[in-house]
Amino acid sequence: MGTGNSGFSEAGLRRLRGVLARYVDSGRIPGLVALVSRGGQTHVEALGTMRHDGGAPMRRDTIFRMASTTKPVAVAAAMVLLDECRMRLDDPVERWLPELADRKVLKQPDGPLEDTVPARRPITVRDLLTATFGLGLDMTARTSPMMSAFFERGVYGQNGWLLPAVEPDEWMRRLGTLPLMYQPGERWLYNVSDDVLGVLVARVSGQSFESFLRERLFTPLGMKDTGFYVPADKIDRLPPLYAPDPQTGQFNVEDPAEGGHHSKPPAFPSGGGGLDSTVDDYHAYFRMLLNGGTHEGERILSRAAVELMTTNRLPAEQLAVREAMARDKADLAFGLGQHGGWGFGMAVRTYRGDYAPLGQFGWDGGSGTTTYADPHNQLVGMLLTQVGMSTPDSAQAINDFWTTLYQAIDD
Repeated sequence: MGTGNSGFSEAGLRRLRGVLARYVDSGRIPGLVALVSRGGQTHVEALGTMRHDGGAPMRRDTIFRMASTTKPVAVAAAMVLLDECRMRLDDPVERWLPELADRKVLKQPDGPLEDTVPARRPITVRDLLTATFGLGLDMTARTSPMMSAFFERGVYGQNGWLLPAVEPDEWMRRLGTLPLMYQPGERWLYNVSDDVLGVLVARVSGQSFESFLRERLFTPLGMKDTGFYVPADKIDRLPPLYAPDPQTGQFNVEDPAEGGHHSKPPAFPSGGGGLDSTVDDYHAYFRMLLNGGTHEGERILSRAAVELMTTNRLPAEQLAVREAMARDKADLAFGLGQHGGWGFGMAVRTYRGDYAPLGQFGWDGGSGTTTYADPHNQLVGMLLTQVGMSTPDSAQAINDFWTTLYQAIDD
């Protein structure tokens, strides 16, 4: 197996399994599914059980809440519309999203909501794609008037859930009552842009965001288990989402499977964090990106669109800010985020901060999920758990997964 771009060494894959098994055997993570692929070789590990108290085993076709690992997939819908010239990178979005016309901008991002200046220019499609349109979740300033307003006005945080909980038009109306935190294009900010993009795609295409994704991406890629909820005939494949108690480690159910947030179609299909999927579905998508936009000979996205998505789009001064934010967020991310850059909807490594090389792209999710592809090694890796980031366990498992995966490369 040691010749050329063959894949992984047997010893390396054994170590990978052993490291992941430690998390399951110790009881820190009830169950997980990992997939690694390289050089035509795909390897899957399904360890542990769906529930913390035993019962059904994790399987290769277990469905997971992808949380923010949704972002790199959902953004492709916008790329389809760019490829077809139904919108352009520098089009002002107010043509389709009039709620975002004539913006006011806070004089200080953590200042009072009344203290504003006019936006210097309209928000463009490019601003949304690069997460620089001027609004985002700043977890380092949770007590700022803007963060409070997000929750008070029901943009986020209804029913204690961080995804939007009202129909897209009503959500946009609420968002439109807020000023921007920064001038359009000035600063990378997390998450809100991904949810706005879903509304934009729906309005430009005249279809719901989910039906557009299904028609243009999920169906051609064979992603039969991917969507914004899990239908009743598949709900037995969805584990509960746990938020372990930070003090005791007790497994609290944050979202049950039956009757939970993912058991029926949501009012708002969230491009920031709403998808449910499986390792094989996500593998098909990331493999398509590594293939320059084709899947089994069929073109899904143009090569140029894939290159735009998966290479750094932030200029140097914004890169510095994003790196500082990633470090400040360490209490949340438990040390994930040594990336530097950002493409469209995903991180892109612009410096070497750990075992992964430059150019690796993908993202992690707060439900204990991670998916990246690496063009240099022609590699896809993902680890899916249902243990949220209230304790460091799933983040550490993700970290150890990538370390052992890179040790398993065999040329």
